[in-house]
Amino acid sequence: MNGGSSFWMRIFRNRCGGAALIAVALYVATAIGVEIYSVVCETQNVTPIYFAGDDAHRFLPPSGEYWFGTDYRGRSVMARAVAGCASAVKVGTIAAGIAMLIGVSLGAAAGFFGGRTDEAVVWLYSTFASMPSLLFILSFALLVSRNYLPPSAIEAVRGVGKALHTEPGVLAVYVAIGLTSWTTVCRVVRSETMKLKDRGFVAAARIAGVPAWTIVRRHILPNVFHLVIIYFTLTFAGAVMMEVIVSYLGFGAQSFPSWGLMISDGQERLWRGIWWELSFATLFMFGLLLALNLLGDALRDALDPKHRNQ
Repeated sequence: MNGGSSFWMRIFRNRCGGAALIAVALYVATAIGVEIYSVVCETQNVTPIYFAGDDAHRFLPPSGEYWFGTDYRGRSVMARAVAGCASAVKVGTIAAGIAMLIGVSLGAAAGFFGGRTDEAVVWLYSTFASMPSLLFILSFALLVSRNYLPPSAIEAVRGVGKALHTEPGVLAVYVAIGLTSWTTVCRVVRSETMKLKDRGFVAAARIAGVPAWTIVRRHILPNVFHLVIIYFTLTFAGAVMMEVIVSYLGFGAQSFPSWGLMISDGQERLWRGIWWELSFATLFMFGLLLALNLLGDALRDALDPKHRNQ
């Protein structure tokens, strides 16, 4: 209890960190609300507010009726920007979760066992780090969306996508982002594990005959957990940015609001003075990314013993 209270005190002692935590929590709560609302609308066969449009209200500027204006279909830009939170939080959670699972597992194995295991992991993350991430993500999305994978794999992707309320092609983008984002955390966990495996408590566990993976699970991973939380936050931000880029290029979400899709639509009409769709989508994205980066810095200060003891 005291440890938890101390952690929250350290977070909120940093005003920027506390504000960032609240902002991220609001984005996540909004995303959950949007997901619930969209599922209810789908089951009730009702058109969600972010899809409802009126051609008579096309390109209306911000006003008392439409706070953020309307787009080329007369849809509320505010409703679509808010709904875009769901796409952003979903890609951040899925991609960062995949990246942490792969990076922490391989990094801990490489650092603890060394030898050929370490050589194989170093080769693997060096290879992935050398790949052009955007091209890999676009290629992976095309493989799934054009049904180039084996039928069993396509069915599996569709099943997971249905469970997550996500299109198969969009889910492929999320997974591909995760598969290209694990290398940094893998390097960090590997380096930290190499330091920890020579500590006395690890040596004592080995002498006591504790199995290697049990040592990793009980003694190594708890001591690198603060790094996992920090890099999860930073990877989350990177995944959101990448999803916006992919959607902007037309390979991301098409049947659900996305900030990248809104920016792509808005920039085509910016020259006509219709600035609000692009501006508000960018503002929502900027707010989340800024909050995540500030939260990452605050978590580093609160969880890293080196910073905590300064």
